[in-house]
Amino acid sequence: MSLDCPSPTAPPLVLRRLPGQDLVLTPEALSFLAELQSRFGTRIHALMLARARRQARIDAGALPDYLPETKAIRQGIWEAAPVPEALRDRRVEITGPVERKMMINALNSGARVFMADFEDATAPSFANILAGHRNMLDYRDGTLEFDDPKTGKSYRVGADPAVLIVRPRGLHMAEANVLLAGQPISAALFDFGLTLWHCGRALAASGRGPFYYLPKLESHHEARLWNEVFVFAQDRVGLARGTIKATVLIETLPAAFEMDEIIWELRDHIAGLNCGRWDYIFSYIKTLRNHKAFTLPDRAEVTMDRAFLASYAARLVKVCHRRGIHAMGGMAAAIPVRDDAAANERAFAQVHADKLREVGMGHDGTWVAHPDLVPVAMAVFDAEMPGPNQIRIPRQAWRIEPAMLLRPHEGRVTEAGLRTNISVALDYLAAWLSGRGAVPIRNLMEDAATAEICRAQLWQWRHHGVSVALAAGGSRAVSSDWLGELMQQEIASVLDRIGATAFHRGHYATAARLLLEAVTAETLPDFLTTAAYAVLNALD
Repeated sequence: MSLDCPSPTAPPLVLRRLPGQDLVLTPEALSFLAELQSRFGTRIHALMLARARRQARIDAGALPDYLPETKAIRQGIWEAAPVPEALRDRRVEITGPVERKMMINALNSGARVFMADFEDATAPSFANILAGHRNMLDYRDGTLEFDDPKTGKSYRVGADPAVLIVRPRGLHMAEANVLLAGQPISAALFDFGLTLWHCGRALAASGRGPFYYLPKLESHHEARLWNEVFVFAQDRVGLARGTIKATVLIETLPAAFEMDEIIWELRDHIAGLNCGRWDYIFSYIKTLRNHKAFTLPDRAEVTMDRAFLASYAARLVKVCHRRGIHAMGGMAAAIPVRDDAAANERAFAQVHADKLREVGMGHDGTWVAHPDLVPVAMAVFDAEMPGPNQIRIPRQAWRIEPAMLLRPHEGRVTEAGLRTNISVALDYLAAWLSGRGAVPIRNLMEDAATAEICRAQLWQWRHHGVSVALAAGGSRAVSSDWLGELMQQEIASVLDRIGATAFHRGHYATAARLLLEAVTAETLPDFLTTAAYAVLNALD
């Protein structure tokens, strides 16, 4: 679809009315959303169909590989446009939902960058999404503050906050509460369009944006779409082309084979690639779902220092530095263990070791999920990376063959791992249905990505009849009946732990139904949250 198609004659239809929405969904902003959807909505739909066709080929026996038609791009000598001054040093980035208090704490955390996450860390109820966009307006105006009525504490953004990067929702998601021509508009365009319309000019004037993280891309064709969105949007709001800078999360297996091509398509607008490792593990399982040879062991054994994950991280650093952009490390999901000093020390030591591995590989920065981990990661990068980044340190000696990006981790599938996956997925999905997208579970900050790993592994193990090492000795093959039994046991455990009232208010029964349907489905559903979104919308 060309960029010169006519503007729609009517603005989108907003199905809900919530307090403060008139400040966000102004007539001008809605008109801009309509233009974006009119120009790019059909393209997004076509790209989602292309994803399905590629997946069908892989299900039928094909394996991901480098594209022969883009060999010249991979082998070419070229670089992306320079990274802006505000993003030269990204040694520690903190991520979190767009909830008001958490945004303030993240901005004040001491991290160089804060990623405000409309995607995996935010349950996308319309109330949550609109509140997040309202918070963006206050951030723009310097009035983002919060007085907690429960504690009496006041929260204000400090004098030297982190640089803000926005992560809109993925291209596969729809915003069901806003319709154009009777159809939901793209959630990605909704989040991008509102933040750019309201905040883009102010951020550009200060030299601190507008910056974006692009989630769950699967191909360079999707990167091309985003580049065209950026070009049109900058022209429309009066920004010079190239003002928008995006960092692409390489969090799908297909995208790992198209890193050079993704950078090429976004070369005027790209600042880096990121190892979105939790979603990447999920995508590995989902993409190779029909191939038993790529079955993974317990989630705890799928670590970044070996097999397909180590190759993926090495390739990302190599490609990014060759193209003159940042190679960002992955998330440290650990959170402080307040009531166990020994466990807290172990968690922080694991984070330290993980960040030391990343900086040694050549990463230019890393992610944490909790403010208390900012000093831990910062100390590692300060000691090992004296300059603002490592972009000019080449890593061209690494040769990553396609088979290396597919090599599975070796290890056992255990009863403990099986039960943990059920417990984490159930707890997270119940919290998500209750409106919380970032949830502390078992001393880890879980978001939609880690919940997706859990349920995808359960499906994979059942689909291939994987043998599980039982705690009492012996083994048992995973089946639908056994998963149903274990789910009932977990429900009984939750009821005993929190009581019947909290169980029902917490939407555990609905979460259990959605989870069991997903893990026993004939075909692995693309996203657990897609089915759950309709329920969330009804509960909102």
